[in-house]
Amino acid sequence: MNKSYSNRAKPAATIAMAMLLNGFMVGCVSDATNDESVQTGLRMGRETSGRPASVNLGMAGDFVILSKTGISTTGNTAITGDIGVSPAAATYITGFSLKSPPSTYSTSSLVTGKVYAADYAVPTPANLTTSVLNMQTAYNDAASRAPGFTELGAGDIGGKNLSPGVYKWSSNVLVPTNVTLTGDSRDIWIFEIAGNLTLSSSVRVILKGGALPKNIFWQVAGIAGFGTTSHMEGIVLSKTAIVVKTGASVNGRLLAQTAVTLDANAVNKPAP
Repeated sequence: MNKSYSNRAKPAATIAMAMLLNGFMVGCVSDATNDESVQTGLRMGRETSGRPASVNLGMAGDFVILSKTGISTTGNTAITGDIGVSPAAATYITGFSLKSPPSTYSTSSLVTGKVYAADYAVPTPANLTTSVLNMQTAYNDAASRAPGFTELGAGDIGGKNLSPGVYKWSSNVLVPTNVTLTGDSRDIWIFEIAGNLTLSSSVRVILKGGALPKNIFWQVAGIAGFGTTSHMEGIVLSKTAIVVKTGASVNGRLLAQTAVTLDANAVNKPAP
């Protein structure tokens, strides 16, 4: 009788102990996920399981606008963040009525931030050289990513709702109507464009689901052009030029290997 009872009770006791241990382990995992190292591991795991890694901007990420050959504006432009040109001198920053004499930087009533140029006092020239090199490295990094989507819409992405990932086109990309990017605050979008990027007048890039402009990268080999009163979200890495037409706005960064042209625009650096 005792032996029979013992045989029946042992599985029940084992199950109870397993449930207790399981509950303890779940509690440990719940507490551990608050640890920064574990959170980092979880993020890395998600990246390796399909989420692209972000593009490292290096010191180029210190600027809301960075250009090699010049930044010009007309009209009532408002910029939040630092801007800089290199190897061009300060004379190639036009329309900003820079206050002088400059030291390591200058200021402008149009810029809530600092204005840097290659001919300012040290250490500005060296810092700008590094920033421009980092900008070019970031461009090449974005351009080299393996795409998950190719030639979507034959280059017309107007009206589409785009999930996170790497998109690639061998020609121009046109956004004639609003385009939506839907994802959470850790999701990454990389757009590789071999031609021009054109955002039509009054058209908007819309973010949903917690998507952030700091995680969106537009790598453009040609001209990145934003029509009148349009709205762009994300980091624009252009090999040619960035042209922002009258009344258009940008939440992100404009990083050009040639010139950036503005006309009564609002350009705001993305939240960190």
